Amino acid sequence: MKPSHAKGLIVAAALATLTTGCQRSGPVAEQPAVAPADAWAGIRDKFIEDRLASSPPFAVDSGRHEYDGKLPDWSKAGIAANIARLHETRDAVAKFDASRLDAALAFERDYVIARIDRELFWLESGEQPFTNPTYYLDGLNPSVYLTRDYAPLADRMRAYVAYAKAVPAAAGLIKENLRLPLPRTFVERAISGFAGYASFFDADVPKIFASVDDAALQADFKTANKAAADSMRDLAKYFEAQRATATQGFALGAEKFAKMLAMTEGVTTPLAELEKIGRADLDRNLAAVMEACAKFAPGKSIPACFAKLNADKPKGGPVAAATGQLVELRKFVIDRKVVSVPNDEQALVREAPPYNRANSAYIEIPGPFEKPLPAIYYIAPPDPTWSKADQLAYIPGKDDLLFTSVHEVWPGHFLNFLHANESKSMIGRLFVGYAFAEGWAHYTEEMMWDMGLDSGDAEAHVGQLSNALLRNVRFMSAIGLHTGGMTVEQSERLFREQAFQDPGNARQQAARGTYDPAYLNYTMGKLMILKLRTDWTSTRGGRGAWKDFHDAFLSYGGPPIPMVRKAMLGKDDDGVLF
Repeated sequence: MKPSHAKGLIVAAALATLTTGCQRSGPVAEQPAVAPADAWAGIRDKFIEDRLASSPPFAVDSGRHEYDGKLPDWSKAGIAANIARLHETRDAVAKFDASRLDAALAFERDYVIARIDRELFWLESGEQPFTNPTYYLDGLNPSVYLTRDYAPLADRMRAYVAYAKAVPAAAGLIKENLRLPLPRTFVERAISGFAGYASFFDADVPKIFASVDDAALQADFKTANKAAADSMRDLAKYFEAQRATATQGFALGAEKFAKMLAMTEGVTTPLAELEKIGRADLDRNLAAVMEACAKFAPGKSIPACFAKLNADKPKGGPVAAATGQLVELRKFVIDRKVVSVPNDEQALVREAPPYNRANSAYIEIPGPFEKPLPAIYYIAPPDPTWSKADQLAYIPGKDDLLFTSVHEVWPGHFLNFLHANESKSMIGRLFVGYAFAEGWAHYTEEMMWDMGLDSGDAEAHVGQLSNALLRNVRFMSAIGLHTGGMTVEQSERLFREQAFQDPGNARQQAARGTYDPAYLNYTMGKLMILKLRTDWTSTRGGRGAWKDFHDAFLSYGGPPIPMVRKAMLGKDDDGVLF
């Protein structure tokens, strides 16, 4: 019979007393020191587990389904505890001597610090839980239970029921946390978002789970889902009442905007210089689109050129066309040696579900802890309640769609995450940053054109440039809205006149800039990658080294691009990023 654990402790204690009170006849055996790599692994892994526990939606999306059905602790005390934990972890990581680690682990240490700084900015300086409804709208998204086939439908229904039961309490905390008055665009975003959840819960979710043959579960679902819908409807009404007192006070201000860039993306370029860089790239693309339109639509204005582009609709509809595009794009990437394709995994194309059509196109990619499941590239159809003319106008032109497919799948987001999931570091697999992900995806649009996609066809070039101009104006609007006194109306005009957007899209893009000040990251990330490519390949064969550059760049996962620049060039450029 084995001795009990308690008895073993007593024996150990007795032996300790004897050895301290008696003269030893032999040498004392020293306990082996913990290896630096093992000590670091303990700190890193605790950070990961704490991060998953503090954000169950992130954990579930990453494939950790023991967190199914849970929402974060959005109470003021819970938010304060999360901030305190992040500071404690950052202190522990910063105190860890990186010189004791090999290069890969030292980089991982800095990656963790960068990720913590990003989160602390939005929680503390940005005060998102108390100022920005999108903080909650993003956290409430239950799409993983509805569209990802990670478990039988009945099991996902149980997870959704648990989630729905948590929603009313979350709604109460949202109302309690968001300080009034809010900026007008924030109020409108809150109304549309929370009302959208209510109608989605009412109309769409029941259809998804209708086939589950479990009367008790269906009854539980009906009650929980109704309560969730009612709480979202009440929240939308609450914000409707705030319209009368809504303000224009959305701007972060120059000091906080610069701090955002430094803490979230490691960019310390002075704002005046950054604005000049953005204007120069906008002018470059405006000149390019004038030249491309002169070939594609000679004698026509640029708006007329864009109208001609959008009139050339994809045959068979966007989903069928995009499915064919992905086959051709993957072949192009491989044949032209654009970047390595790590495995045979491919994304599927589907029509976006009714509850999630705010974005015209997006991709959902299972996280690194998830069992093998396909990524889904979703394309939203036009609203069937619109006029036939508006529905037709909403469908993108085939070459606009082509560069959307480049951005979302080959070799954009999807290939980025295929490479990230090959990273030896779980930090690299879990945390792909905003400027890295969107900068890479946007960079690939121009890069694929430069490498010969569509053999220099002028229509395709207009399609690529239409996407570039949209992101250019986001860059200029983010800086203008938050540091230069630009109004929402002035931003709308910029989107109409220099990105050639229709009035509806221009309004939407300008409003987004007020509550997503970091949406300059598309162009900012792209420009940092272009500069890094020039500098890295200059001593490695120039254009012939692009594939090697792409493989090297993507191998880091998704940290702030200045970190990648320093690692790839082997030096610190003192902020020279563009």
